[in-house]
Amino acid sequence: MIRILIAEHLPLVRRGLLATLGAEPDMRVVAEAGHADEVVRAALDADPDVAVVDLDLPGRPASALLAEHAPRCGVLLLSAAPNPAQVREALAGRALGFMSLCVRPEHLTEGVRQVAAGHRAIEAELAVAALECATNPLTRRELDVLRIAAGGARSTEIADELFLSVGTVRNHLSRIMCKTGARNRLDAVRIASDCGWL
Repeated sequence: MIRILIAEHLPLVRRGLLATLGAEPDMRVVAEAGHADEVVRAALDADPDVAVVDLDLPGRPASALLAEHAPRCGVLLLSAAPNPAQVREALAGRALGFMSLCVRPEHLTEGVRQVAAGHRAIEAELAVAALECATNPLTRRELDVLRIAAGGARSTEIADELFLSVGTVRNHLSRIMCKTGARNRLDAVRIASDCGWL
């Protein structure tokens, strides 16, 4: 029997996960949490094999908390709006699994089984996107410039907000477009957003 902790802050989604996973003959939901602060206590009390955790759970990252306090518990992260950067972070960190909240129920249950067995369980489309999307080539300052540009700000407005000269902002934007292969700043914002850099 696979013992499961569900960590999800939205009650309706949590109930859906409870119904889906609890209906499997080889699974039993032994604990629930709606906030990261509750995850460690729930894991220590219930001793789950797998924690199914919403990436947007309020509080500290639940994966890190579980790695520190309940290292035997495998983690499968769920995201409402997954991007390649999140997948790469999950793979580099403590999580064994990563799936979209839009995944089919049978894929989720199979993912839980994989994580319980100590194997990776990454939704195929997300894994491919993570492999295809390069690591972030932009510097912190370039990301600052691009974040402000994403809001529709002109070069002068970006310069004022970051205390830079307009020429420096234009140089940053040129380097950003070169590094991302973008045609213009809007394309650079789209590329960076799709890859999860923004």
